[in-house]
Amino acid sequence: MENIEAKQVIDRLGGTSKVAALCDIKPPSVSDWKKHGIPKPWRKFLLSAHPEAFQPAGQPGQESAAA
Repeated sequence: MENIEAKQVIDRLGGTSKVAALCDIKPPSVSDWKKHGIPKPWRKFLLSAHPEAFQPAGQPGQESAAA
């Protein structure tokens, strides 16, 4: 089963390869997050670095995060 929040965050940050590069890890690890969720330490890092990626759809500022 797919983890919807993780998939949305990864997509908003530019996709699997971009997130892997941002975290200095391999893309298959990030792909696993789409199934099992973002591990807590990486979630905290990404939330701190890119809080806009975690905003619910339709929230102000969400459009600029995708651009």
